[in-house]
Amino acid sequence: MAAVKNFGSVEIIQIADAVAREKNIDRQLIVDAMENSIAIAARKKYGHDKNITASINPKSGEISLLRNREVVADDYETAEESEDEISNEESADQEIRLTDSQIIRLTEAKLKKEDAVIGDILSESLPPIDLGRVAAQTAKQVIVQKVRDAERERQHEDFKGRVGEVVHGTVKRVEFGNVIVDLGNAEAIIERPQLIKGESFRVNERVRAYLKEVRRELKGPQIFLSRTAPEFMAKLFTQEVPEIYDGIIEIKGVAREPGSRAKIAVYSNDPSIDPIGSCVGVRGSRVQAVISELQGEKIDIVQWSSDPATFLVNALSQTEVTKVVIDEDSDRIEVVVPDDQLSLAIGRRGQNVRLASELIGWQIDIMTEEDESTRRNEDFNRVSSLFIEALNIEEIIAHLLVSEGFFSVEEVAYVEPSELAAVEGFDDDIVSELQARAVEYLNIQQEKIEAAFKEYGVADDLASFEGLEPEVIVQLAQKGITTLDDVADLSHDEFVELLPDSGLTDEQINDAIMEARGHWFENEEDAVDQQEQDKNAQEAS
Repeated sequence: MAAVKNFGSVEIIQIADAVAREKNIDRQLIVDAMENSIAIAARKKYGHDKNITASINPKSGEISLLRNREVVADDYETAEESEDEISNEESADQEIRLTDSQIIRLTEAKLKKEDAVIGDILSESLPPIDLGRVAAQTAKQVIVQKVRDAERERQHEDFKGRVGEVVHGTVKRVEFGNVIVDLGNAEAIIERPQLIKGESFRVNERVRAYLKEVRRELKGPQIFLSRTAPEFMAKLFTQEVPEIYDGIIEIKGVAREPGSRAKIAVYSNDPSIDPIGSCVGVRGSRVQAVISELQGEKIDIVQWSSDPATFLVNALSQTEVTKVVIDEDSDRIEVVVPDDQLSLAIGRRGQNVRLASELIGWQIDIMTEEDESTRRNEDFNRVSSLFIEALNIEEIIAHLLVSEGFFSVEEVAYVEPSELAAVEGFDDDIVSELQARAVEYLNIQQEKIEAAFKEYGVADDLASFEGLEPEVIVQLAQKGITTLDDVADLSHDEFVELLPDSGLTDEQINDAIMEARGHWFENEEDAVDQQEQDKNAQEAS
């Protein structure tokens, strides 16, 4: 900072140029920082309350100091003059008053500039100053801080466009389990949760990671890396498998439990190229390179398919599947496997089915052939009994209906007569009689529901609510839940406590409660955010 003592010296410009080149930041930012620091030093000499600015000639390095004062009316009352007259509460409502050193009254201003008017800013040159040790140190701190801020801003601009890349760096230090990585021209952080379980790094060790996020924080822009993100594995395969890099093979999805096991779904746009073989490589060389980087994480490479059932079978990895039932309305898939395949399908601590579910984006329910057979028999007997009671028919007719795929009285009542007539042994008279009895039964049930609604005082908004079956609404009403807001006020656990045998799944209960809360929110995004919060709370509990 000694160079700034000699006003007019080109050394100031040389310093700005050198710092700008070294830090790779805009030269003007350095000049601005110098001007700001010199102005601070000048205010130390001439008075902190004075409005002093400094400017540096970009060619010669000459420094100019200006004292700036605002032209005010002759009767203007300054901050010092009004200080004793205005209380703190009153001053909060008053305009900010300038001090004596910040103003020049109109009469005096016209002596310096004839055409001066109120509101003008008059600037007067000040003599040069010799920066003392303290002032020079202050100026240096200002410049260093400005340079640091400019560096961070440049880093933010450089790296925000690189989010999604795999970056290389050197471990600079480890703080409270977080790894600080030197990327050459910036620092990044791998927070502890973003490290693969069990791995540790030493200072100066090389590291690769996925650039997950660049965001501004109070201490400046921060670069966050991850080694646990599914995208990290996808990028590693892209680097190791030329066919993926060239776009011949696509990565359709990745599911990971970092450091333990992962599944990656791939698809080839060229029928002649095997996507799994290409990812494995000769003698497993390609996949082994990825496994080594991920601390031995076991990787299942599966063939992607647009058919959910086929994709599921592939995703379950070597598990024999005998039957798949898809429920598209609730995004659930029921999988039936041989008794001796159940543990293999589920995996250790449910890992295999959990990763498969995450990979395909469906909820997977796995059962053995024996369990499926038992459940099928129970459903068959339950529906048969319902038909016998509701339609007043013989057991053999009820069994025929269930065997032909009829599982509710509504289906029998409102199906096309030709479909019922296709049942072996059914003629037109039988069909007509069955449908008449089904309609009569439904009407009686509806009358009972309406009577129960009236008896328990069910509000119209709840009576017309489609998120719950009428029978469930009646059960809730018996427990004192009679309005839509009453349902909306329930938590999942409270609902289950009221109706432990409702027959609804946890997901159905949560969906019903959120649907009941729909009118609470101003827009759909608020409702979605609330649903996500409730889901996270439920998972945490």
